[in-house]
Amino acid sequence: MALEDYKNIIHRCFRCGYCKFTSDYSYLGFNCPVYNKYRLESYSPGGMIWLIYASLVKGELEPSEHLSQILYSCTMCRNCVEECKFKFNEDIVNILKAAREEMVDKYLVPSMVNRFLTNVYDYGNPYRELKQNRGNWAEDTKIKQYEKGDEFLYYVGCVGSYDTTSQKAARALGNVLLQSGLPFGILGERELCDGNEVDMLGERGLFELLKEKNTQMFKELGVKKVVTLSPHSYNALKNSYSNEFEVFHYTQLLRDLIKSSKLDVSKGFEVKVTYHDPCFLGRYNNEYDAPREILTAIPGIELIEMERNRGNSFCCGGGGGNFYTDVLSSGKDSPSRIRVREVYDTGANILAVACPICMMMFEDAVKTEGLEDKLIIKDISQIVEESLL
Repeated sequence: MALEDYKNIIHRCFRCGYCKFTSDYSYLGFNCPVYNKYRLESYSPGGMIWLIYASLVKGELEPSEHLSQILYSCTMCRNCVEECKFKFNEDIVNILKAAREEMVDKYLVPSMVNRFLTNVYDYGNPYRELKQNRGNWAEDTKIKQYEKGDEFLYYVGCVGSYDTTSQKAARALGNVLLQSGLPFGILGERELCDGNEVDMLGERGLFELLKEKNTQMFKELGVKKVVTLSPHSYNALKNSYSNEFEVFHYTQLLRDLIKSSKLDVSKGFEVKVTYHDPCFLGRYNNEYDAPREILTAIPGIELIEMERNRGNSFCCGGGGGNFYTDVLSSGKDSPSRIRVREVYDTGANILAVACPICMMMFEDAVKTEGLEDKLIIKDISQIVEESLL
């Protein structure tokens, strides 16, 4: 919806501050990654809403590049939605997204955001990589192209396809699905960006174009079921596309394959693990159990919960395109570095992730924190692969 549709809602926020914290105050600190970084009211969800109201609704402030920088610093993690005590809580992220659409229309977006959107439009991915290279990650594997009659389309996404760190998870999941005997295939160079981050950044026209192209391609290929590597892709395909096909995040599928004995993880994995809840799997889609059920099904794994988990999980900082645009900025107070320090404090040897963006963000944070010899980042698909007989 457009910002105009929220004009009777947006003024109701009176900056009580609940959106900055965890709902049960179990963590004595700020759970909004943007406010935690800058500690300025204008960078809190309530502060952003009031800036949007004053500038884009009432016209009391002139929209500016500085306002744009503030609005695009948000990772869209949805902590504010989780913690807000009022009935309009579901609209908070939607209001911010609608405001970003206005900033796009006014050509007032940070340069890196503009570059991200331009690259997706021109190349079908934010990395400016050729579409012919999109399936290169699957070379030297038995993963095949999707054909009519395959039960599942394995949708990899831009990050899993092109980022060298996240390609490890893409290959691991492909190999696990092969071992399960499940009929599946990938799109390779035919795959397009799902558009989740494009939508979050406010380029509605481009998102609708990607949605239309992907939906038409899935229909032509006879796709009935899609399994995604990324929770971001899962969110877009499940909640913003048509309901003509079923969508699964891979942890949901692997959980079911283990339960039905189509995957035998009895080899086990002797290690202490903690798990990070991705925002677009947890807070956006309320899936907290499947990843944990996988980990606890593997003999030898000791699962240690971080202080902030499930709905109170602290964002890795990569959402809303920030894994590429880095509007939120780096430094010791970057969300990924804070989170990695929390992981280290649990005493776990492995941080398990279920998102290629989280994997990329945390790999960099571990290096920056100097913890390479003490902490390993592994996608759950990799852990399952190593546990298979």
